Amino acid sequence: MAIWQGKTALITGASYGIGAAFAQRLAAEGAHLILTARSADRLAALADELKRQHNTRVTIIAADLAADLAADLAADLNEASAPQHIFDETQRQGLTVDLLINNAGFGAVGDFAFQSLDKQLAMIQVNVTALVALTHLFLPPMLARRHGYILNLGSTASFQGVPFLATYAATKSFILNFSEGLWGECKPYGVTVTTLCPGSTESNFHAVAGSERHNAKQSAESVVEIGLQALAQGRSHVVSGWNNKLMVWMERFVPRQTVIGMATKVFQEFARKN
Repeated sequence: MAIWQGKTALITGASYGIGAAFAQRLAAEGAHLILTARSADRLAALADELKRQHNTRVTIIAADLAADLAADLAADLNEASAPQHIFDETQRQGLTVDLLINNAGFGAVGDFAFQSLDKQLAMIQVNVTALVALTHLFLPPMLARRHGYILNLGSTASFQGVPFLATYAATKSFILNFSEGLWGECKPYGVTVTTLCPGSTESNFHAVAGSERHNAKQSAESVVEIGLQALAQGRSHVVSGWNNKLMVWMERFVPRQTVIGMATKVFQEFARKN
């Protein structure tokens, strides 16, 4: 899409999976990139590849660029200072962010009561708090320019509670509702805020979450294409994949307890295996 040519996109969680696929697609379409993630080494390798393939500008924001942060931080969104650090670094380098993709996030499968509280709180920090902070930092300049794009990563879990993924689903529900509110606020100013809600996707999510769900996965590339198209069209949200769209649509006509009961049967199996 020519719409992204010459634009500068900031992508969180860019070192693998959907984040890396966003980087590849946008670089191929002529966008300049700012990549953030925990792994500075993976980011560097990806940046070198993108520069070589597409001759585009790729900036890595890592902790060693700021003297007051630990050398191994590497823009870890689990640190309260990371969103501000990322914003400050773009300002220092004179980079204007036209497109913010809040992709970073993780989940954990299992009984909430018996999982680490620290892990649950870290999930909220990364999936929700950091996303809100980054949006709050980068949105005002977009509103002032009366132009900009924000794409937030939700999930099919955004639409209902999910047993054995309770905290993760709650964070994704927050993202959808938060983003829809901003879509309404920002539309008159020429800024689009879209939520991309994929289902099971080829990434390292399941490895991090502790589940081995191999069936019915979409490719990260197809998810990215759907998300960028919806963003360009100014949509408030999009569900990727016809099977996922059908599932979300049907849930509106089924009692919520029934939906949750069905989800319990599915995810209890994964929880018990792990």
